[in-house]
Amino acid sequence: MATGSERFLVTGALGCIGAWTVRALVRDGAKVTALDLGTDARRLRLIMSSDEIAAVEFVAGDITDLDTMVRTLDASDITNVIHLAALQVPFCRADPPLGARVNVVGTVNVFEAVRRRGAGMAPIVYTSSIGMYAQDDANPTTGRLDADATAHPLNHYGVYKLANEGNARIYWLDEGVSSVGLRPLTVYGVGRDQGMTSGPTKAIAAAVLGRPYTVAFGGPTLFQYAEDVARILIAASRSGLPGAAVFNLPGTVADGPALIAAIERVVPEAAGLIDFEPVSLPFPSDVAHDGIEVLGPIEVTSFEDGVAASVEIYRSLAADGRLDAAGQGLEPAVTPAAGAP
Repeated sequence: MATGSERFLVTGALGCIGAWTVRALVRDGAKVTALDLGTDARRLRLIMSSDEIAAVEFVAGDITDLDTMVRTLDASDITNVIHLAALQVPFCRADPPLGARVNVVGTVNVFEAVRRRGAGMAPIVYTSSIGMYAQDDANPTTGRLDADATAHPLNHYGVYKLANEGNARIYWLDEGVSSVGLRPLTVYGVGRDQGMTSGPTKAIAAAVLGRPYTVAFGGPTLFQYAEDVARILIAASRSGLPGAAVFNLPGTVADGPALIAAIERVVPEAAGLIDFEPVSLPFPSDVAHDGIEVLGPIEVTSFEDGVAASVEIYRSLAADGRLDAAGQGLEPAVTPAAGAP
């Protein structure tokens, strides 16, 4: 529960996980400052009321600017930082220097700003990623990714996330700045419209809109419902855990056929609309999450319930005339030319 002395800063607050985290904090009665380079609050509007959004202090700022981070923490009297601002896999691949500035330098700036603010700060909570692991990093005997597995990233994004975990460790060793890193894999839920693993959420939105969609992968992956991720981030921030801890997030393993079945169970009229490519993500899907129970009770929404909850929100948006394909990251429908077969 929120306390009067808490003041949360959520970086990347206008992204999917950011929006769900802001929503959870506001509904918990916490004071929230939302920092983002952008100003488009459309993801917040998908899952929050106007009154809830009005309760949030918004700061337009760039995490690559250390002075901005220092000023924001001081001006808003921040006690708890949940750091989510980052560029995802496709954007890091397209512009590696920018990806490094945002994902690595930006994260270092968050740690440095907290260090300068001094005593009384809760552990910094930040998102790392299972995306820093390759399939071969799984235990060769069990096929499972152990909690202490060594990472061998296959892309820039994974390298940046691994670097952040290393920098978090050094900030603890050198400066006593505590942190908790959490590694999600395939996060899904309303507002997840960008990134390598956004396809399943787009498929749910497409089904409600009654349009076809093909997910770019169909092999098994570890799904985590965005609302669950938000709750765990907040629990980590309130844990008071010392050190530089990192945990894999729990979830539900499912594949393309399971996704289609879950969608068609609640949107039967979408039968035949959703498909997937017969390929797998280059990351382990069986992931150990040993030790995360130290953060408190961890809720995991079943995959079927998470899909159903997403459908319910999308249907509500559609009923209000607020569900459009472009806003969910879907390509515009192609209208056949006159005379085309």
